[in-house]
Amino acid sequence: MKLLKKILKIVGVTLFVLFLILYYLFWNFSAPKSDTKVLEKFSDSSHTPILTYENFKGFEYRKLSIIKDTTLPTLVFVHGTIGSSTDFVKYMKDSVLLSKANMISYDRIGYNYQDKNPAQESIAFERDMLKSILQDYNPNKTILVGYSYGGPIALAIQQKIRKVILLAPAVYSEIEPMPWSLNLYKWKLTRWLVPPIWQEASREKLSHKQDLQHFENNWNSTPNNIVSIHGTNDWIVPFENSLFLKERFPKNQFELISIPDAGHGFIWSKFDTIKQHLIQQLD
Repeated sequence: MKLLKKILKIVGVTLFVLFLILYYLFWNFSAPKSDTKVLEKFSDSSHTPILTYENFKGFEYRKLSIIKDTTLPTLVFVHGTIGSSTDFVKYMKDSVLLSKANMISYDRIGYNYQDKNPAQESIAFERDMLKSILQDYNPNKTILVGYSYGGPIALAIQQKIRKVILLAPAVYSEIEPMPWSLNLYKWKLTRWLVPPIWQEASREKLSHKQDLQHFENNWNSTPNNIVSIHGTNDWIVPFENSLFLKERFPKNQFELISIPDAGHGFIWSKFDTIKQHLIQQLD
């Protein structure tokens, strides 16, 4: 009996230590990175972005800019939830894309390094912030690339630009999934377990369904041509989101590109495929 208790104690302590290690790694991996860490990601690139801090309505945010040639188009990336400007590092380092476009990426409010501000939980706010960024670039040469939650932000822009590319856009409230893991944030007893950046993402996720209802019936009011690229096996933002858009746009304004068997993380796992589609839109 004493031996069994000793074994159980050792197993319990081992599992607890393992949990702490995994929890720390998860916390550290998903936390926004410092400026130094961000720029280090470009150490093997031919072009290092200019890192600046911009201000919108009293909120400070970080922006990465690679502007080489103003005669080229400019890709403006909008990240999702959870996400950051570094989600698109691989694209911003790619030599072929760099030869064809300037590139911009930025951290939305609540997702900056050591951000003291909460996520704003508002597509309208995010749209207006994006509009302020676009003021610095020629609209005829600007292509928005919105991923996940960044999709409706890009789609909400009413200014005429060259094109809007949506990557797995979360645009339809009726099929917005609410993963069980959100309960860890909703329950006060377990909220402390959720890393700060995931708390912001949870708040934004929980309010997104209702916020979409203010926009989803008017998506087709945009003057822009839309390309939506979506994985057919995406359970985080289901493929039906893009089918919903397809039903609401004229055929000459909307193109749906499906990526067979791809999940929500396809901007990383299917990089070469997404890259080729971006190149096609640039050519």
